[in-house]
Amino acid sequence: MAGDCTPLYSVVVPFFNEAANAASLLGEIEEVMQAIATTFEVILVDDGSTDGTALILAEHASKHPFTKLIELAHNRGQAVALSAGLRAATAPIVITMDGDGQNDPHDIPLLLRALPAADMVVGMRVGRQDAWLRLAMSRLANQLRQRILRDGMDDSGCALKAFRREIIATLLPIRTLYSFLPAMAVAAGFKVAQCPVAHRPRLGGQSSYGVAVFLWRPLLDTLGLWWYLRRSFPLTAMTAKTPAFATPDPAP
Repeated sequence: MAGDCTPLYSVVVPFFNEAANAASLLGEIEEVMQAIATTFEVILVDDGSTDGTALILAEHASKHPFTKLIELAHNRGQAVALSAGLRAATAPIVITMDGDGQNDPHDIPLLLRALPAADMVVGMRVGRQDAWLRLAMSRLANQLRQRILRDGMDDSGCALKAFRREIIATLLPIRTLYSFLPAMAVAAGFKVAQCPVAHRPRLGGQSSYGVAVFLWRPLLDTLGLWWYLRRSFPLTAMTAKTPAFATPDPAP
């Protein structure tokens, strides 16, 4: 991305101890984005990694002028890292994905093709490559969330999403942010759609998610968000109404 041109897309990717996956994933993202856009930015957020991920990201950023690197001093969690990346995004369209390589960057064009008909497009993972316990917890969490929040999403926890940057201003800083992005966007009056995407097996590293992340915390946050959404109003409610009277013509 040359000069000071405004990027068309901002790709935000949080990383935590993904030294085994980071380099190959960055290469795929670069390949895909160069094929679909003349100007874009890739925002990499290192969430206090201790395994060499930070060095890989720093080396990549030093060689690619379209890359921004945000380094958190300590591991603060996926939601904090995601929020830091979103705040740094400058493009009108923002794309998010995980740094573990399980999201396929080649699915980004699918989301972007669906975006003109919606304000946010959420990936819906097909053939998920996760352990049975993780799948079971995710399925239960999705069912509870749908029943309570009624956001219409089958897989809101999929990190691969594309949306208009205006939505960022409506997001609440909660630790299960990824899973509730669609519900917050719907509550703010934005249109949200789903798009089937691939899901790849993890090739290296270890997942840091457990029962607390997949079930108990999302359940508590679902109840809190349910109360909040019932008391909030959509941003579209603040749209000014066009005056009903006609403006008089200037005097001759």
